[in-house]
Amino acid sequence: MRVLAYEVRRLRSLRSTWLIVAAVVACNTATAAVLTLRLPDGPLAARDAVRAVTALVPFLPLSFAALGAGVLGALSYGHEVRHPGLPASRVTLGRRLALVAAKLVVLVPVALLLAVVTLTLDALVVGLALPPGVTVPVLADPALLRPEHFAAAPPAALVQALPAFAALVLLSGWAGLLIASVVRSAAAGVLLLAALPVLLTPAVGLALRQYGGGWPVWARELMPFRYGLEQLDGVDLGAGLGGVLHLGAPAGLPSAGAAGLLVALAVPAAALVLAGVLVQIRRRAL
Repeated sequence: MRVLAYEVRRLRSLRSTWLIVAAVVACNTATAAVLTLRLPDGPLAARDAVRAVTALVPFLPLSFAALGAGVLGALSYGHEVRHPGLPASRVTLGRRLALVAAKLVVLVPVALLLAVVTLTLDALVVGLALPPGVTVPVLADPALLRPEHFAAAPPAALVQALPAFAALVLLSGWAGLLIASVVRSAAAGVLLLAALPVLLTPAVGLALRQYGGGWPVWARELMPFRYGLEQLDGVDLGAGLGGVLHLGAPAGLPSAGAAGLLVALAVPAAALVLAGVLVQIRRRAL
C-alpha cells in the first residue's frame, strides 16, 4: 500500500501530468469540433460518429487520449530513472517489480478517467457543433444494437466502440510504461508505442484472416492509422489490400472476429510483459 501511495503522490505532484492531460483535452475537443463541422449533410453515419466523438485523426497511429495515456505511462518510469525517489534499499528485484506493478495499478483509474473525460467533452462539442443538415437517427429498437446494423446506426456504434476506446486508452498507458521499463527511456518508449499500431495492424489482420476471422466491426472504427493509409493510397483498405488488412468481420461470425482479435493482441502483450520481467531480473536498478 505504501508503494501505491508513493506512486499516487508522485503522479499528482508532477506538473507534466496536468500539462499532458490539458493538452489531450484541448486537442480532443478541437479535433472533434473540426471533424463535426466537416460532416456531410444527411443521416449521421456510424463511422463519422465514432471518428468525431473519439477525435480520430488520420495518419496518427493512436488517438490523442491513447497517446496521452502512453506518455503518462512512459514518463512514470522515466521519471524514476532520472530522479529516483526511493531509497537504495528498494532496488531489489521484488521491490522493483512491486513498483512497476503499482504504476500499472495507478494507471488504471488515470487512463479510464482520461478516456471518460475526453469522450464526454467530445460528445458535448459534437452536439453543439453538429451542422443543421446532419440528422441523427433515433434508435429505440434494441435489435439495432446487433453488429450487422453497425454501419447504419450511430448510437449502436457508440455503444460498442466507446468501451473498446476506453480499453485502448488503458492498454496504451500500460504499453508505454512497459516499453519504457525495457528501454529505460521515456522518449524512446513513446516513439516505440507510436510505432506499435503501424507494425501490429498488418500482422494481426493477416493472422485473423489466416484463421478464418476478421476485424470486428467495432474495432475497425478505432484505427485512425487506417484512414491515413486510405487517404494516402486513395483506396479502401477493406478491398484494396485483398484481405491482409480486411476490416470487416465475416457474415455470421461477429464473435469470432472479436475472440480472434483478443488472442492476436494477447501474444504481443504477453511478450512485452515477459520482456519487462526479464529485463528487471538482469538489472540491479530501475
